Amino acid sequence: MGSIKEYFSEAAKGIKSLVDGMVVTGKELVTPKITEQYPENRATLQIADRFRAELTLIYDNEGRHKCIGCGICQMNCPNGTIQLTTKMVDLPDGKKKRKLDKYMYDLGSCTFCMLCVTTCPQDALEFSNDFEQATFTRNSLVKQLNYRPEPQEDAAAPAPKPAIDPEKLAKIKAEALAKAAKIKAEREAAKAAAAAHPVEGEVKEEKKEEGND
Repeated sequence: MGSIKEYFSEAAKGIKSLVDGMVVTGKELVTPKITEQYPENRATLQIADRFRAELTLIYDNEGRHKCIGCGICQMNCPNGTIQLTTKMVDLPDGKKKRKLDKYMYDLGSCTFCMLCVTTCPQDALEFSNDFEQATFTRNSLVKQLNYRPEPQEDAAAPAPKPAIDPEKLAKIKAEALAKAAKIKAEREAAKAAAAAHPVEGEVKEEKKEEGND
Protein backbone atom coordinates (compact mmCIF):
# COMPACT_ATOMS: atom_id res chain seq x y z
CA MET A 1 0.00 0.00 0.00
CA GLY A 2 2.85 2.35 0.84
CA SER A 3 4.57 1.68 -2.46
CA ILE A 4 1.42 2.70 -4.39
CA LYS A 5 1.23 6.02 -2.51
CA GLU A 6 4.91 6.61 -3.13
CA TYR A 7 4.41 5.85 -6.83
CA PHE A 8 1.58 8.36 -7.25
CA SER A 9 3.47 10.97 -5.19
CA GLU A 10 6.51 10.73 -7.42
CA ALA A 11 4.27 10.83 -10.52
CA ALA A 12 2.60 14.02 -9.23
CA LYS A 13 5.99 15.63 -8.62
CA GLY A 14 7.05 14.73 -12.16
CA ILE A 15 3.89 16.21 -13.68
CA LYS A 16 4.32 19.40 -11.62
CA SER A 17 7.94 19.73 -12.75
CA LEU A 18 6.88 19.25 -16.36
CA VAL A 19 4.18 21.93 -16.03
CA ASP A 20 6.68 24.36 -14.47
CA GLY A 21 9.08 23.77 -17.36
CA MET A 22 6.32 24.32 -19.93
CA VAL A 23 5.37 27.59 -18.21
CA VAL A 24 8.96 28.87 -18.46
CA THR A 25 9.09 27.80 -22.10
CA GLY A 26 5.77 29.48 -22.82
CA LYS A 27 7.00 32.76 -21.31
CA GLU A 28 10.10 32.69 -23.49
CA LEU A 29 7.95 32.18 -26.58
CA VAL A 30 6.13 35.46 -25.99
CA THR A 31 9.13 37.44 -24.64
CA PRO A 32 10.57 40.03 -27.10
CA LYS A 33 13.77 38.81 -28.70
CA ILE A 34 17.08 40.45 -27.63
CA THR A 35 19.40 38.77 -30.10
CA GLU A 36 21.47 41.40 -31.92
CA GLN A 37 21.52 40.99 -35.69
CA TYR A 38 25.06 42.31 -36.07
CA PRO A 39 26.34 43.76 -38.39
CA GLU A 40 22.97 44.40 -40.02
CA ASN A 41 21.89 46.62 -37.11
CA ARG A 42 25.19 48.50 -36.86
CA ALA A 43 23.50 51.85 -37.54
CA THR A 44 21.12 51.49 -34.58
CA LEU A 45 23.31 49.43 -32.25
CA GLN A 46 23.86 51.06 -28.87
CA ILE A 47 26.69 50.00 -26.56
CA ALA A 48 26.65 50.83 -22.87
CA ASP A 49 28.85 53.77 -21.89
CA ARG A 50 30.58 51.72 -19.19
CA PHE A 51 31.68 49.06 -21.69
CA ARG A 52 35.50 49.02 -21.88
CA ALA A 53 36.78 48.47 -25.39
CA GLU A 54 39.92 50.56 -26.01
CA LEU A 55 42.07 52.98 -24.04
CA THR A 56 42.14 56.50 -25.48
CA LEU A 57 43.52 59.93 -24.65
CA ILE A 58 40.95 62.63 -23.93
CA TYR A 59 41.27 65.51 -26.40
CA ASP A 60 39.65 68.92 -26.06
CA ASN A 61 38.08 70.96 -28.84
CA GLU A 62 41.46 72.51 -29.73
CA GLY A 63 43.13 69.13 -30.22
CA ARG A 64 45.10 69.12 -26.95
CA HIS A 65 45.37 66.30 -24.43
CA LYS A 66 46.24 66.58 -20.75
CA CYS A 67 48.87 63.83 -20.58
CA ILE A 68 52.15 65.14 -19.10
CA GLY A 69 54.14 61.92 -19.58
CA CYS A 70 54.51 61.24 -15.83
CA GLY A 71 54.51 57.45 -16.42
CA ILE A 72 52.14 56.56 -13.54
CA CYS A 73 49.82 54.61 -15.85
CA GLN A 74 52.80 52.70 -17.24
CA MET A 75 53.99 51.77 -13.73
CA ASN A 76 50.52 50.64 -12.60
CA CYS A 77 49.74 48.54 -15.68
CA PRO A 78 49.98 44.85 -14.61
CA ASN A 79 50.68 43.54 -18.13
CA GLY A 80 53.09 46.16 -19.46
CA THR A 81 50.45 47.24 -21.96
CA ILE A 82 51.51 50.91 -21.88
CA GLN A 83 54.88 52.25 -23.03
CA LEU A 84 55.64 55.97 -22.82
CA THR A 85 58.49 57.97 -24.32
CA THR A 86 59.08 61.61 -23.42
CA LYS A 87 61.13 64.52 -24.73
CA MET A 88 62.44 67.80 -23.35
CA VAL A 89 61.16 71.06 -24.86
CA ASP A 90 62.17 74.68 -24.29
CA LEU A 91 59.65 76.98 -22.67
CA PRO A 92 59.28 80.70 -23.52
CA ASP A 93 60.92 81.63 -20.20
CA GLY A 94 64.07 79.67 -21.09
CA LYS A 95 63.32 76.69 -18.84
CA LYS A 96 62.94 73.09 -20.00
CA LYS A 97 59.91 70.86 -19.59
CA ARG A 98 59.32 67.14 -20.06
CA LYS A 99 56.63 66.43 -22.63
CA LEU A 100 54.92 63.34 -24.03
CA ASP A 101 56.52 62.10 -27.24
CA LYS A 102 54.77 58.75 -27.91
CA TYR A 103 52.02 56.94 -26.00
CA MET A 104 52.01 53.31 -27.17
CA TYR A 105 49.17 51.00 -26.11
CA ASP A 106 48.91 47.25 -26.80
CA LEU A 107 45.23 46.36 -26.94
CA GLY A 108 46.05 42.66 -27.35
CA SER A 109 47.53 42.38 -23.84
CA CYS A 110 45.16 44.79 -22.07
CA THR A 111 43.06 43.29 -19.25
CA PHE A 112 40.76 46.35 -19.06
CA CYS A 113 41.40 46.63 -15.33
CA MET A 114 41.17 50.44 -15.60
CA LEU A 115 44.08 51.04 -13.21
CA CYS A 116 45.60 53.44 -15.74
CA VAL A 117 42.43 55.54 -15.84
CA THR A 118 41.80 55.64 -12.09
CA THR A 119 45.41 56.49 -11.16
CA CYS A 120 46.02 59.18 -13.81
CA PRO A 121 46.59 62.47 -11.91
CA GLN A 122 45.55 64.55 -14.92
CA ASP A 123 42.37 62.61 -15.84
CA ALA A 124 43.79 62.29 -19.34
CA LEU A 125 42.64 58.72 -20.09
CA GLU A 126 39.36 56.93 -20.67
CA PHE A 127 38.04 53.70 -22.20
CA SER A 128 35.91 53.99 -25.30
CA ASN A 129 33.04 51.61 -26.06
CA ASP A 130 34.09 51.00 -29.68
CA PHE A 131 34.18 47.19 -29.64
CA GLU A 132 35.01 46.75 -33.33
CA GLN A 133 38.69 45.95 -32.84
CA ALA A 134 38.97 42.71 -34.83
CA THR A 135 42.16 42.39 -36.87
CA PHE A 136 44.25 39.78 -38.66
CA THR A 137 47.61 40.50 -37.00
CA ARG A 138 48.60 41.20 -33.41
CA ASN A 139 50.95 43.98 -34.47
CA SER A 140 48.00 46.08 -35.59
CA LEU A 141 46.67 45.99 -32.02
CA VAL A 142 49.61 48.12 -30.88
CA LYS A 143 48.43 51.70 -31.26
CA GLN A 144 49.84 55.18 -30.67
CA LEU A 145 47.26 57.10 -28.69
CA ASN A 146 48.71 60.59 -29.32
CA TYR A 147 48.20 60.24 -33.06
CA ARG A 148 46.77 63.72 -33.59
CA PRO A 149 49.15 66.49 -34.74
CA GLU A 150 50.08 68.92 -32.01
CA PRO A 151 48.77 72.50 -32.21
CA GLN A 152 51.15 74.89 -33.94
CA GLU A 153 51.97 76.87 -30.81
CA ASP A 154 52.87 73.70 -28.96
CA ALA A 155 54.87 72.07 -31.74
CA ALA A 156 57.24 75.04 -32.10
CA ALA A 157 57.82 76.86 -28.85
CA PRO A 158 58.87 80.51 -29.22
CA ALA A 159 62.53 81.33 -28.74
CA PRO A 160 63.53 82.24 -25.19
CA LYS A 161 63.61 85.96 -24.45
CA PRO A 162 67.07 87.48 -23.99
CA ALA A 163 68.14 87.88 -20.37
CA ILE A 164 69.17 91.55 -20.98
CA ASP A 165 67.98 94.40 -23.18
CA PRO A 166 69.74 94.32 -26.61
CA GLU A 167 70.70 98.03 -26.50
CA LYS A 168 72.14 97.66 -23.02
CA LEU A 169 73.99 94.55 -24.09
CA ALA A 170 75.51 96.40 -27.10
CA LYS A 171 76.63 99.26 -24.85
CA ILE A 172 78.28 96.82 -22.44
CA LYS A 173 80.08 95.12 -25.33
CA ALA A 174 81.34 98.49 -26.66
CA GLU A 175 82.64 99.47 -23.24
CA ALA A 176 84.35 96.11 -22.85
CA LEU A 177 86.02 96.45 -26.26
CA ALA A 178 87.23 99.98 -25.43
CA LYS A 179 88.62 98.82 -22.11
CA ALA A 180 90.35 95.87 -23.79
CA ALA A 181 91.88 98.21 -26.42
CA LYS A 182 93.11 100.57 -23.65
CA ILE A 183 94.71 97.72 -21.72
CA LYS A 184 96.35 96.45 -24.91
CA ALA A 185 97.76 99.91 -25.68
CA GLU A 186 99.13 100.23 -22.12
CA ARG A 187 100.79 96.85 -22.38
CA GLU A 188 102.38 97.71 -25.71
CA ALA A 189 103.68 101.00 -24.28
CA ALA A 190 105.11 99.14 -21.29
CA LYS A 191 106.83 96.66 -23.56
CA ALA A 192 108.32 99.49 -25.62
CA ALA A 193 109.60 101.24 -22.49
CA ALA A 194 111.04 98.00 -21.18
CA ALA A 195 112.80 97.44 -24.47
CA ALA A 196 114.40 100.94 -24.27
CA HIS A 197 115.49 100.79 -20.60
CA PRO A 198 118.06 97.96 -20.91
CA VAL A 199 120.13 100.11 -23.33
CA GLU A 200 120.32 102.95 -20.80
CA GLY A 201 121.21 100.42 -18.12
CA GLU A 202 124.05 99.03 -20.18
CA VAL A 203 125.48 102.57 -20.76
CA LYS A 204 125.39 103.32 -17.05
CA GLU A 205 127.03 99.98 -16.30
CA GLU A 206 129.81 100.71 -18.79
CA LYS A 207 130.44 104.19 -17.27
CA LYS A 208 130.62 102.59 -13.81
CA GLU A 209 133.21 100.08 -14.99
CA GLU A 210 135.30 102.87 -16.56
CA GLY A 211 135.23 104.80 -13.31
CA ASN A 212 136.47 101.75 -11.41
CA ASP A 213 139.35 101.37 -13.82
